[in-house]
Amino acid sequence: MRVAWTADGGTWRLEFRLDPEDGVTGHCADGAALKLATNTFRVELPRAPRDIHPDLLALTAWTVVAPWTRRRVTFDRPISPGLAGAIGDGWGIEAGPTDSTGNAGTTGTTGTAGPTGPTGTRSRSGSRLAISYSGGADSVAVAAMLPDAPFVHFQRVSHPRVPNRWTHYRSDVLASLAEKTGRELTVVRSDLEFTLAEPRPGYPEHHAVAAGALLMADELDLGGLAFGYELGSRWLGGARYIHRYTPDNLMWAPHGAWGRAFAAVGLHIVLPVGGVSEAVTMRLALGSGLRGQLRWCLRGVGGPCGTCGKCLYKELIQAAVERRPLRTTITAGRPVARKWQQPPPYGGQEMIEYGCARVPGIEDTVFAAAARHLRATEASTAWLDRCYPPAVAEIPEPWRKQVHDFVTGEIGFMSEEEARRVETWGMT
Repeated sequence: MRVAWTADGGTWRLEFRLDPEDGVTGHCADGAALKLATNTFRVELPRAPRDIHPDLLALTAWTVVAPWTRRRVTFDRPISPGLAGAIGDGWGIEAGPTDSTGNAGTTGTTGTAGPTGPTGTRSRSGSRLAISYSGGADSVAVAAMLPDAPFVHFQRVSHPRVPNRWTHYRSDVLASLAEKTGRELTVVRSDLEFTLAEPRPGYPEHHAVAAGALLMADELDLGGLAFGYELGSRWLGGARYIHRYTPDNLMWAPHGAWGRAFAAVGLHIVLPVGGVSEAVTMRLALGSGLRGQLRWCLRGVGGPCGTCGKCLYKELIQAAVERRPLRTTITAGRPVARKWQQPPPYGGQEMIEYGCARVPGIEDTVFAAAARHLRATEASTAWLDRCYPPAVAEIPEPWRKQVHDFVTGEIGFMSEEEARRVETWGMT
């Protein structure tokens, strides 16, 4: 894989070319098969940055091209040995070129290394923690934990070479809601999701949503980026993936491949809600001052559409948190509800158990069959109201105490017995 950046003011454009051993079908870290649609994308920054470290440009590109790279990736400027080593250790991919002095410098907005080459800066670092903000319940919960952290919102725009097959995706609405939060906000627009043809437009790797933060990291003095991935995603295998305890989660463990790669460029992955369930993030979001801007639905304009699978799933969680009946017009025969008519396992099963145990009249809803299969109770799901302690312990030191103090005061930690529920998840 060969990648090259060009820049025009605040717009950075990447073009990548496959080597003979690369393929147009690849797999991302969660195992999903991905088919390539195009070999270009652009990222529109809100302003032309003074400098972008070559490692940041390289990692941004790697979040996109990793699924299709088989043996080597060749960047258009030298990277640090640390980043090259992280890619080699994490993926078995030869990455380069590396600077022969062991130092990687910075690049200006022209996209070239400059006439004098590397500046002698061995690596980059930053002091601030930003939030990768989507506006959903999980990222709003992170915002409640970190009230002074700035937001970086990544907005999808159309691609000049790829038709938009997802016109119902209202990225404009999500960006508008982010602007209404009143928080320090950086909106970055990009068409990189259109590099993916199948199964649908989306991020080639989950971490590609950080492209804007990576390219603005020097400008914003960022040393960490907080994501809204919660207990299910970090420790229980995630929604559509494996359904068991996964402390070595390839995507989100700090010692995993992506964690080491981000650390190598001085932008640490931080998961403030990584130890709590979606019930907790929902409660925090609903009680937040940002409730008015809360939106997990990607389709609705004046509000959530109420007809998609995500709306149904989040409605179950919200109804459980608010201890009220389900409010939905979706019936068991609708395609988005059919999976709940089948026996488990289910994606996000811990939250299906939680909701079925708490929503009044669940036996008369689209989740009736799931409730009969799961036979969950409030007692059997009580562990999902508290925080798994190792999740806080793995937060990078500069921000650990703030998260620990918030969890102590607002949520509480699991007992040893409850923590074992996490650690034995999926074993029976």
